[in-house]
Amino acid sequence: MEVEKQEIKDRFAWLTLGISAKWLSDNAFDYVLYPYVIYKTGILSGGIVMTFLSFLACLLTMKLYDLTKKDWLGIETIKEIKYYDGKRKAGRIASWILQRGDPASLVFLSIQFDPFITTAYMRHGKFNGMNKRDWKIFTGSLIIGNAYWTLACYMGLTLFDWGWRTFVK
Repeated sequence: MEVEKQEIKDRFAWLTLGISAKWLSDNAFDYVLYPYVIYKTGILSGGIVMTFLSFLACLLTMKLYDLTKKDWLGIETIKEIKYYDGKRKAGRIASWILQRGDPASLVFLSIQFDPFITTAYMRHGKFNGMNKRDWKIFTGSLIIGNAYWTLACYMGLTLFDWGWRTFVK
């Protein structure tokens, strides 16, 4: 009984640490660094730079995830959302998309999350490195997610610039 309580505490501590660190790094990357680089270098150069930085960040996160052999983001637990049939509409929509197969899951997860989360979610097994299929998922997610986020940042910056010029100046 005491061992079980300690396991729950350890799991909670890992999840708290992992989710907090991932949230902080993702928000700094997505909402500070990404728009700044797009603003300073333009949509094409900025998109390329940020795709490369995303590749490095996600690959290092995957290596750390496999090295620690701890599910510090709850990804293995979240895999159950594929079978969600509860009352939340967003959960039912996500479940429906994830049940459509790997291509639909790849696009959905790549837009919602980063290549690390997408690959960790879609790979078979856990903490076992990346095989050829996983590398394809990682690369596809990197391209889809960064194309989406580059366009979103550029459109946001363009809208902000238009609003600034129209209403403030």
